[in-house]
Amino acid sequence: MLTSDPFEGVTSSGSAGSATSSGLSGYPTVEPAPLDDVRQWLARFIRTTTDVDLDLLTLWAVHTHLVVELYTTPRLLIDSVMPGSGKTTCLDHLSRLCAHPIQAASLSSPALLARVLANGPRTILIDEADRSLDPKKEGVGELLAILNSGYRAGASRPVLTPTKGGGWDVDEMATHAPVAMAGNSPNLPEDTLSRCARVLLMPDLDGTADESDWEMIEPDALDLAERIQAWCDLIRDEVRGVRPPLPEGIKGRARERWLPLKRVAHMAGGRWPAAVDTLATAEADRLAVEAEDGLMRKQRHMLLVEHLADVWPEGEAFIPTARLLDALKHEHPEEWGEFSKLGRPLTSQAMGRMIAGKFGVHTSRPDTNGPRGYLFADLDPVLRRLGMGGPDKPDEPAEPAEPDKPAEPDEVADQGKCRVCGQTLLLPSPSGVCSRRDVDHDFARGA
Repeated sequence: MLTSDPFEGVTSSGSAGSATSSGLSGYPTVEPAPLDDVRQWLARFIRTTTDVDLDLLTLWAVHTHLVVELYTTPRLLIDSVMPGSGKTTCLDHLSRLCAHPIQAASLSSPALLARVLANGPRTILIDEADRSLDPKKEGVGELLAILNSGYRAGASRPVLTPTKGGGWDVDEMATHAPVAMAGNSPNLPEDTLSRCARVLLMPDLDGTADESDWEMIEPDALDLAERIQAWCDLIRDEVRGVRPPLPEGIKGRARERWLPLKRVAHMAGGRWPAAVDTLATAEADRLAVEAEDGLMRKQRHMLLVEHLADVWPEGEAFIPTARLLDALKHEHPEEWGEFSKLGRPLTSQAMGRMIAGKFGVHTSRPDTNGPRGYLFADLDPVLRRLGMGGPDKPDEPAEPAEPDKPAEPDEVADQGKCRVCGQTLLLPSPSGVCSRRDVDHDFARGA
């Protein structure tokens, strides 16, 4: 508790001055804004890959004191490529500067997390995220779901609470809270990463970072935290109504990540609004380059529809499931073939679960005597909504006709069919042989 005005008589940057004044670029400034001092503090002890990451750490620490007013709270991912980069040190400093912090080396259950937040938002600091939030561990999926939902105000989770008579009641417990996760390249799912702002730490190889001797520096850190709290109390009502612009193209989930930090920066004024724009633009550019270079981790169902668009023969209205599977395995064996990353080939059941479960597209049987498969008319709206386009509009399915007499081998090849078994070739084949693997097909391909 503050027993006196902490800013009385102080005139340095980040300290007391007039209640409001005009900052650079016309942004209003409410003083005292301690952001410069917070950044200077963090720069003493933490080594980031780029200087702008110190801006991100500063804004994130301050925003935790305004999480109720800001509606969304980006998850902070404190990443590194190797141990000894200062992740735990960074969490130690956040635990002194953030609002109502709780350090959680591991969370034993989702119910525990909900009960921790029962009396209001707390800043959750998770160390060793590469182990404690590994999606392969039992119960982590539900825990991640709570962390994902809690980035937005009003999120809650039903929790069973005991009653006096030995029964149970269902209570809704809030999950809205700031979360920082530190780990060595943690394997977090895409929906969690999409809510994260990332800071990359590097080892202090040149030895320029100060030691965090908490016996000596704790009082100064707590004093800085009090200054953050006092400033946030001054702007609490006003920050609810500000909606500063973000750079062009920062929309959707990216806007939800950066807008709360931009609102804090707007109230601080000076260089801080431009710092958020720089951070948001740099992230958008990085994600665009990673997507172009194929470095983005795509969810399996998204990869499947992308590859379906790739292998779908132009002009065909209906393809049997078996033919689609053959084409996927032939064109993208590393994803869907026998030696795929999962160690097994894609099956019709697995493909059906992904396409029906995620996109609502089911198999059809246009010919009552024919195989089941997929209609282009069902897949085309999905592809276009995902920005994948699609093959040219196919011809309408023809009425089932009487089967032709078996063709001679040379005639079959001329009609775009396999010269061994007569199956239609889904893709051009110089040998005139389909992708089946058996003695006859292998011999024909080598002939």
